[in-house]
Amino acid sequence: MVEVKPHQRFLGIYELILENNVQRLATKNLTPGRNVYGEKLIQFKGIEYRVWDPFRSKLAAAILKNLKTVPIKPNHKVLYLGAASGTTASHVSDIIGEKGHVYCVEFAPRAMRELVNNVCRFRFNMSPILEDARIPERYAVFIGGKVDDIYCDIAQPEQAKVLADNADLFLKRNGWIMLAVKAQSIDVTKEPLEIFKREIKVLENRGFKIEEVVHLEPYDKAHAMIVAQAET
Repeated sequence: MVEVKPHQRFLGIYELILENNVQRLATKNLTPGRNVYGEKLIQFKGIEYRVWDPFRSKLAAAILKNLKTVPIKPNHKVLYLGAASGTTASHVSDIIGEKGHVYCVEFAPRAMRELVNNVCRFRFNMSPILEDARIPERYAVFIGGKVDDIYCDIAQPEQAKVLADNADLFLKRNGWIMLAVKAQSIDVTKEPLEIFKREIKVLENRGFKIEEVVHLEPYDKAHAMIVAQAET
């Protein structure tokens, strides 16, 4: 017997209780009958949910590591930097629902093809943008006004700077950011904790108040999720 209940803290996110009392995260499937990355589809009281794999999604991993703040909510507009083939972005699409929108920036053509063909063509609240997140001016024309949140998951040496540059152009006043820091993409010679502190300092210097930092082991090695709010 499967049971589904809303997450205690986060709108648009659900908790599944499977057989043997196994618990999983899930989102309500915006495209019933279709999965994105092989995830299980669960029916409960006439509604279909997608099981959310924390080993495939840093956002799910952060929630399971007791993240207290997920600013992404139903009806929000989200800028997603580093959308790749759409694993986490598709769950963001589920969370924000039909009245929200997620702008998916991805630089790799192959990942973009997968994103478009497997995800965006079936989800009308997603816009794929084949561009370099380091140059936000190039895709400003495709972003419809200011966004509520920016989610950043890129393999770049200056991850916090890239996010802050995008926030300068696109983030609402007092908007929120989520940065999945990949320490080894920044500097393989430094300890991850040192890298995390450095990226936090960049964000603070750019006008963000750090809300919390969660390390993602065992789901992702040398990764941390930083949640912060723009102070201006």
